Amino acid sequence: MSNSSNNGKVLGALLLGAAIGGVLGVLLAPEKGADTRNKLMGRADDLSHTLKKKFNDLIEESQHELEIANNKAKDFSEKSKM
Repeated sequence: MSNSSNNGKVLGALLLGAAIGGVLGVLLAPEKGADTRNKLMGRADDLSHTLKKKFNDLIEESQHELEIANNKAKDFSEKSKM
């Protein structure tokens, strides 16, 4: 389970770094304000979609891990009754 936690931390750090880099790149580029805002909105939409997908993946993985733990607990409980 700690492997999942570490993966989540690494993924979060990578997404945060990409978001900060993207925003700085757009803000420092010599373009019109409207063009810059449009680029920021596009990148924000992309980041939002990516974060939603990763969050859903994390929930799915957590549910799977919980199901495994639940099955192990049931097996242990049944063996201890014998």
